[in-house]
Amino acid sequence: MKEVEIRRLLAANLLCALSIVLTAVVPSFFLEGFTVLGAHLTWLCVCSVCVGTLNVILHLVLKPSQSPKRSSFAQKISRFLKCCVYFFMSCILFHAIIVLYGAPLIESVTETFLFAVLLSTFTTLQCLCILGPNIPAWIRVFSKNGAMSIWESSLQITTVCSILGAWFGAFPIPLDWDRPWQVWPISCSLGATFGYMAGLIIAPLWIHWNRKQLTYKSR
Repeated sequence: MKEVEIRRLLAANLLCALSIVLTAVVPSFFLEGFTVLGAHLTWLCVCSVCVGTLNVILHLVLKPSQSPKRSSFAQKISRFLKCCVYFFMSCILFHAIIVLYGAPLIESVTETFLFAVLLSTFTTLQCLCILGPNIPAWIRVFSKNGAMSIWESSLQITTVCSILGAWFGAFPIPLDWDRPWQVWPISCSLGATFGYMAGLIIAPLWIHWNRKQLTYKSR
């Protein structure tokens, strides 16, 4: 396994982690009284847009899953439209799952949907960038030993960490602590964000540590 590819992955992941940190700091220079807790819905929008945009740019620049076949302009447009539809469906699906797990059905609809958008940005958007709108490839990657590149291994780790972070973030909500960050969906979105950032750092380190065992034979 080439060390150069692992370094590219590390650099890309660190940029994504840095972009999240900047979304908590930079808006305060332009929006009076902005804080992650005090203006959480605004932060959810800013974070989702910034992380999503950076992921797309990094994918276009680094081309981790470049296909040997050249696509026509019409095929690229079709692929882009499919990705948009898949992302929107992912937001709806996450929203429904979150409600089934106990989020308010009618109240806080905006908060729940924006949290679903954030979770889709951390998970589905990465799948779309690396694998495209290819459901069988998604199933392959998230099956046992299904990754065929370090980018797919990183995708596995960051996706799982994001979902686990969101899940663990829900634990403090019912506790009678009366803390500002217990308001829905602050703790869950922060948990997903910290989980995603942890995955970004863990992934290249784990791949580097296990690089001799990761042969990534073509299937």
